[in-house]
Amino acid sequence: MSVIDSLVAGFKAFRVTNFEQRPALYEALVNNGQQPEVLMIACSDSRVDPALLLNSQPGELFVVRNVANLVPPYAPDDNYHGTSAALEFAVRDLKVAHIVVLGHSRCGGMDVLRKASWGEKPDREFIAPWVSIAERACDCIGHEAITGPEGSRLVEQAGLKVSLENLMTFPWVRERVEAGNLTLHGWWFNLEKGELWGIGDSGEEPFIQLV
Repeated sequence: MSVIDSLVAGFKAFRVTNFEQRPALYEALVNNGQQPEVLMIACSDSRVDPALLLNSQPGELFVVRNVANLVPPYAPDDNYHGTSAALEFAVRDLKVAHIVVLGHSRCGGMDVLRKASWGEKPDREFIAPWVSIAERACDCIGHEAITGPEGSRLVEQAGLKVSLENLMTFPWVRERVEAGNLTLHGWWFNLEKGELWGIGDSGEEPFIQLV
């Protein structure tokens, strides 16, 4: 069986064990539209599936995934802004109550950023410019810490702080946060230990283990 055949077989299993056994749920999702309370900004990494990690049901999460779970700063222009477009729809149209930026250990995108901080550039057209969104994450850590045994974790978690800061540059995000209608969260998944860590509400406290 090819990998594509396996995926088709997986859909067949989903249809039998999920779709057909919960017709009321899917009928409501079709007739009433989606009403998720959470926007999840996660990494494209195949090992970190938000719906699987969080045991969420269809309709509960509005998910956007990109390399290194980054949020760019507010920059309205005629260029292409996939993550910002998803953010805009989730906040202004779906009116989510929470935004979670979900990072993780062993993140390849953040490793590119970490190595770029000491001049090692990848031979790729799009990855390095994209992850440079969070380059100030490296600036606040220092070369010695970045190159040390905890360097990857430090950059990954600092990158989450940058994304939370960038979220607040979007005027309609800031407006809802300051009105108390929207809460921002930074989470980091330890792939090796199966742990979930989170940053405090102000973004200044160290990460604490949630689970």
